[in-house]
Amino acid sequence: MTHHVIKATKETVHLGGFSHLLKPVLTVNSGDTVDVETYTGFHVCDRAPQEFVTPALLDIYKNLPSERQIAPGPHLLTGPIYVENAQPGDVLEVNLKQIKPRLPVGFNVIRKNWGALPQEFNQPALRFIPLDLENNVAEFPIGSGIKIPLKPFFGILGVATPENLRNSIPPGNYGGNIDNRELQAGSKIFLPVFVPGALFSIGDGHSAQGDGEVNVTAIETSMNGTIKLKLHKDLQISTPIAETPTDIITMGFAPTLDEALEKALKNMIDFLVSCTKLSPEEAYILCSLAVSFRITQVVNLPHKGVHGMLSKALLPEGIGVRSWELEVRS
Repeated sequence: MTHHVIKATKETVHLGGFSHLLKPVLTVNSGDTVDVETYTGFHVCDRAPQEFVTPALLDIYKNLPSERQIAPGPHLLTGPIYVENAQPGDVLEVNLKQIKPRLPVGFNVIRKNWGALPQEFNQPALRFIPLDLENNVAEFPIGSGIKIPLKPFFGILGVATPENLRNSIPPGNYGGNIDNRELQAGSKIFLPVFVPGALFSIGDGHSAQGDGEVNVTAIETSMNGTIKLKLHKDLQISTPIAETPTDIITMGFAPTLDEALEKALKNMIDFLVSCTKLSPEEAYILCSLAVSFRITQVVNLPHKGVHGMLSKALLPEGIGVRSWELEVRS
C-alpha cells in the first residue's frame, strides 16, 4: 500500500464537470491512501476576502487550462484519480478517513432562479462566513449568537462515465454532487465503476449543511482530506450506497422527491433482502418500522435526492455493504 499526496493546482483540478477524456492526475493501486487538497469558489474569487483567495487558488482562477474547464457547472474538483485494474462493473470503495477545512472562511450564495423558493428569494446574494476552527463552529449571522457546529464533508464524490462531458451539478448513479451531510470522516461510499480506471474526482467541500440544502449552497469551503481507495470485483451495485460508523445509507436521485424516495426505498429493500435473507415484504415492513428517509438536497437540478438510513445496531453482527452482492436498482 502506498500513500500519495495531491496538491490542488491548475494542473490537478478541473472545473464544471466530469469527462472520461480528462487526463488523470494520479494513478493508484487498490488499497492506497491519498492526501487530497480541494478548493472551492472559483466563480467568486473576484469578490472574496484575502483570506479566502490563496496564491494557489488565484493561480487556478487566472490560469486554469481550457482543457481542464469541462462543463458549465460551478464546482472545482481535484482529480481524476485512475485506479489500476478498475473496469466497468467493478465497485470503488472510497473510505473518508479525514476531512478538515483548509481555510478559516467559507461562503454561501443564493443563485437567481435556483433553490427551494426561487420566486420568493429571487435576488442573487453572496455572503462570506468566518469559521472558528479552534472551537469548530460558525456564527451566522455574525453577532447573532447563533453558532452552527462544523461537520465537514465533501459534497462531490464521483466517477467518470462514458459520456464525453457531464455537468457537475446533478448527482446520479456515478455519485457526483450528492451533497449528503452524513458522509463525514469515518464514512465510506461505494460507487459503481463505468470506465477503465474509474477516474474518481472529489471536491465541493461543505463545513455545515442542513438536509435539503434549500437555498442552493451550504457553507462552501476549501477542504483537505485523506481517503483510501479500494476496488471490489465481487460487489455488484449500480447506484451509490454508503456506510457510516452507525448506519447503512441507500440513495435515490430523480426529478421529483417522490421518485427519489421510491428509489432510495427500493434500494434499501434490496439491501435487506440480500444481506439478511428477509423476504421483500418483510424488508418493506422493516423500512416502515426502522428506516429514516431524509431529503438529501432539493436544488441540484434536474435531480433531487433522498437517502434512507438504517441503524447498523439493528442488524446481525458483521452485516455491512461489503457483504452485499445483489445489484441495486438504478
